[in-house]
Amino acid sequence: MSIIEVSAGLVFRAGRLLITQRQPDAHLGGLWEFPGGKREQGETFEQCLVRELQEELAIEISIRGEFEEITHAYPGKTVFLKFFCCDWKRNEPQALGCHAFEWVTLEDLDRFPFPAADARLLLRLKSEPFHFASDHLKATP
Repeated sequence: MSIIEVSAGLVFRAGRLLITQRQPDAHLGGLWEFPGGKREQGETFEQCLVRELQEELAIEISIRGEFEEITHAYPGKTVFLKFFCCDWKRNEPQALGCHAFEWVTLEDLDRFPFPAADARLLLRLKSEPFHFASDHLKATP
């Protein structure tokens, strides 16, 4: 079984985090997630994230650094996700490649159903004294 590589962004703006809702007819349709998408051949995860957020939401971001890596097996497919902390730079989001979007606080996250692959990330976001600061980025060797 092949592994689908996905880049996703924890996009922050004025103390809020951007989440998007999957299209109803997509795999895991209707669930909420952190915006991003599948990495194309020859792309870095960072290039993928910039492209996907432009295509899906028409926004520009700046990437601060990697926050988390998760591999999750669903029936029939395995996904490898890289999550990056990002700052919103410009353009108001538009639901171009997603069903809907919301700017939420960390406290709001419990109100939205997320895919199983995001469970560990959500626990980390809620359990750490997370202040949307660069000291929470994954250290690179």
